[in-house]
Amino acid sequence: MLAMHSGTLACPDTDRQHRLAVQLADMIPGAATIRVSLNDPKQAWPHPHAIVKDEAGQTMQLARTTAKIAARWILRFWPEVDWTRPHTFDLADATLTRSDLIADGRGR
Repeated sequence: MLAMHSGTLACPDTDRQHRLAVQLADMIPGAATIRVSLNDPKQAWPHPHAIVKDEAGQTMQLARTTAKIAARWILRFWPEVDWTRPHTFDLADATLTRSDLIADGRGR
């Protein structure tokens, strides 16, 4: 990302997060949330994995390539996150929350 003369980023991170949400919504029409982890149940080793849900909370079926690309974009966007635990990216408000916190009602 470009920096201004002051050394601050030209765009705040929230702008980048919203752009990512828009790109993912364009790539996966109807998606509301994307749960990302490195625990693909079909792999024995860490592997990017995404579960996409619509507004009604129903899991959407995606092509393997689309799911992997979405997971990789989110993983690369937040490299500092502890990816040993799954996280959910909410496309409506462009926020990332640890999925176990959402399930317990502690998120947001």
